[in-house]
Amino acid sequence: MFQFLLIVQTLIAAALAAVILMQRSEGGGLGVGGSSSGFMTARGAADFLTRSTAILGGMFIVLSIVMAAIAGSNRTPVKIDTSLAGKTSQSQQSQPVPTPAQPVQNQQAPAVPLAQ
Repeated sequence: MFQFLLIVQTLIAAALAAVILMQRSEGGGLGVGGSSSGFMTARGAADFLTRSTAILGGMFIVLSIVMAAIAGSNRTPVKIDTSLAGKTSQSQQSQPVPTPAQPVQNQQAPAVPLAQ
């Protein structure tokens, strides 16, 4: 399910990028100009691209939230393989374990008189 939604989100993102790049900064949209009797006039193209940008952007945001919720709810606890935890190699067992050095106790530095 998550992979399917990821593919759908990728397609929506590609469509959103294409629709945004087709828009002109002046609002002409698709570079269409000229006659007002055509199927897609400049204003009609701009309105269409603006609406599709808003719809695709909304779908992208909603799908991102849904995918984040699915990813958060499907988390399983991490399983740690403990099959090797109690086993040690033969070479480690034959060598003696060194003991830590004992700290030196009650050893003080000689007193140095302070100059006044």
